[in-house]
Amino acid sequence: MGLIENFEQMLAAGKDSALLRYGLGNEYLKTEQFELAIDHLRVALELDPSYSAAWKLFGKALAGAERHEDAVLAFERGIETAEAKGDVQAAKEMRVFLKRVHKALLG
Repeated sequence: MGLIENFEQMLAAGKDSALLRYGLGNEYLKTEQFELAIDHLRVALELDPSYSAAWKLFGKALAGAERHEDAVLAFERGIETAEAKGDVQAAKEMRVFLKRVHKALLG
């Protein structure tokens, strides 16, 4: 049984958490199932709006789904969140991804 199945079983058993949703979002992102990743990462951020790593993956999933405007908003919010927490590395990484999304928008 793979990680996705394990995580889905935990979720079905009522063990919902931001970390579990982040894990599911990450695994779905790895398999390019962008909409499923977006759904789980959105819930992770509802459960913990200060989760910098979830903002980063949320933006990446939105960009992967070619929802570039939404990705820009997610990265901007993620950068604000990361900076407020002193999470310098996450903010730096999201700035790189934000530049890529801006380039995609300019096409």
